[in-house]
Amino acid sequence: MRVYVPLTLSGLAAAHGAGEVGPGPLTAYAVTPGLREWYVSDDIEELEYAALNRAAAASLRMIAGKPDEVRRRVVVAVDVPDGAAVADPDQGLSAASLGEVRIAAALPLAKAAAVHVDADDAEKDVAAAAAALGAADLGDDDAQFTVDGAGDHELLWFGVQEIPQLIG
Repeated sequence: MRVYVPLTLSGLAAAHGAGEVGPGPLTAYAVTPGLREWYVSDDIEELEYAALNRAAAASLRMIAGKPDEVRRRVVVAVDVPDGAAVADPDQGLSAASLGEVRIAAALPLAKAAAVHVDADDAEKDVAAAAAALGAADLGDDDAQFTVDGAGDHELLWFGVQEIPQLIG
């Protein structure tokens, strides 16, 4: 099963230094039954893209909580054994937790399939989205529009061997 772990650039640097994403338990995103039902799709690529976007939104929340963090969303895609990622059955179709899974232990960075990171030109929109997140959570439509603007930027794909350049 492929899981998408939200991070920040400093979190990616820490994972690179430790050789693992962790410690556990970790929150990640994956193609869960709830995500499948919500998106009503059988296209695995489309569903994985939805899980990646859920992780990118979680990365934005991490960034918003760290004023000194670089304003670029980071998601690490890792293949884990079936059963290693567990969805909370009590969440059901809660929009807030679609695709969310828990992983008990740290994930070796060597098992990562890819790293997804915003391009430099996304930083302004990601910064605005991070600043507007609280107001958006309270129902402010203008703030939600700003938060959605970060999602207009596609995350770039990088191989694991490119991490030193991303964090350098």
